[in-house]
Amino acid sequence: MFCASGTGIYGSLVLGMTQDSSILISKAILDFFTAIIFACTLGKTVALVSIPQFMVMMLMFMLSRFILPFCTETMICDFKACGGILMLATGLKMCKIKDFPLADMLPSMILVLVFSFMWP
Repeated sequence: MFCASGTGIYGSLVLGMTQDSSILISKAILDFFTAIIFACTLGKTVALVSIPQFMVMMLMFMLSRFILPFCTETMICDFKACGGILMLATGLKMCKIKDFPLADMLPSMILVLVFSFMWP
């Protein structure tokens, strides 16, 4: 839930591309309260989640720095638009309004860059 969330992946990539950390700060605040709830039920092992979460987020951050020179402004805007749609789907799922398969939608973050590059 923490490591493979769309918000975490999107936030890490946006931070690496645009230096905007607002998404990751919002995620950290939400994860703090979620971690408290999980710690009450699961115990101290919840703290161990921070290790793989840090590794996943740092990997995404480093990868975004690598691909940034190859991205145009249009590609970054399309990427942000796709991330916004994923965050909207996440919100609708959390509110139990509509159930979206979010894990199946995560590859769209990469595909949108490819399609945007192919059709400028």
